[in-house]
Amino acid sequence: MTSLSDLPIRDDLRGKTPYGAPQKVVPVALNVNENTHPVPADVAADIVARISAAMGSVNRYPDREFTELRESFARYLGHGLTAENIWAANGSNEVLQHILQAFGGPGRTLLGFSPTYSMYPLLASGTGTGWIAAARDDEFELSAETAAEQIRREDPDIVILCSPNNPTGTPLSLATIEAAYEAARGIVIVDEAYAEFMPDGEQTALSLLPGRPRLLISRTMSKAFAFAGARVGYLAADPAVVDALRLVRLPYHLSALTQAAAVAALAHSAEMLAMVGEIRTQRDRLVTELARLGYQPHRSGSNFVLFGGVADPHATFEALLERGVLIRDVGIPNHLRVTAGTEEETTAFLDALAALGRPGAPVNSLS
Repeated sequence: MTSLSDLPIRDDLRGKTPYGAPQKVVPVALNVNENTHPVPADVAADIVARISAAMGSVNRYPDREFTELRESFARYLGHGLTAENIWAANGSNEVLQHILQAFGGPGRTLLGFSPTYSMYPLLASGTGTGWIAAARDDEFELSAETAAEQIRREDPDIVILCSPNNPTGTPLSLATIEAAYEAARGIVIVDEAYAEFMPDGEQTALSLLPGRPRLLISRTMSKAFAFAGARVGYLAADPAVVDALRLVRLPYHLSALTQAAAVAALAHSAEMLAMVGEIRTQRDRLVTELARLGYQPHRSGSNFVLFGGVADPHATFEALLERGVLIRDVGIPNHLRVTAGTEEETTAFLDALAALGRPGAPVNSLS
């Protein structure tokens, strides 16, 4: 049988592994930061109706400029944005890929602050862009001074800031984003995939867009909107950036059905986001209860919690899986990450973890 090494694959892709999180059918899946609350039934019915209507013209290509969807995103985001400021694609990963295709490539570099979202270096390698892993401060924080100093030293073509950061959950201050922008000579991306889960009163980087044409804010409908399976991501930036992304996108890259579903969901944004408060409550409950159990949870502005003090992450992961609870080993020594689910799912995780015994002791396996 032919293996990958037998094929004339690009040299810079040899030895790489694709992105992947465990996909297992378990009673409690809290491993990929999904919104575990289903789409409300009345909203789902409206989405299905709009998709059904779109089927009537599916023999024709969709609106290449997805105008109605861009207008809907602009209304949702506010901040004086218009459709000209908006881009969208099949998930925020494709949005980021478009950015790297337009502004990265061979001979250019992308800098991120590790540990961060594992797709960033994969997207870089897929577009022939060099990846630079810069360091964070203690406790996974990132100060304005640290960010600016490393950006000036490395002089990358693109900087990406994850706010709040995945997999650590660490919020990022606007001061750090401003400092990064001033230190960078090229594009600065702020990945706000989890922005809706930030504490009340926290400002989004959207407020920094005026007067900063190299600043790009990436968002997704996968998390707060419970739309992970629909694959819709979007971006807010200067209209010139949107023009640049048009140069690299595939023709008609957003299907008529995707556009119809996303427009319908945005029309119900208040109802779709009503569950965000409950998710925040469960996230904060995780922080409190993990500390009570003897672990070291890190502060989080997202819908998940990274916690340390895990003597054997692999054994703990497997023991929880035996109990029907799937979380994530993100490769940070002595740490695991868990998504804030429904109240019942969060309880199931905490009960299963407590049954394993105190941190540092041998894990109590079912076998």
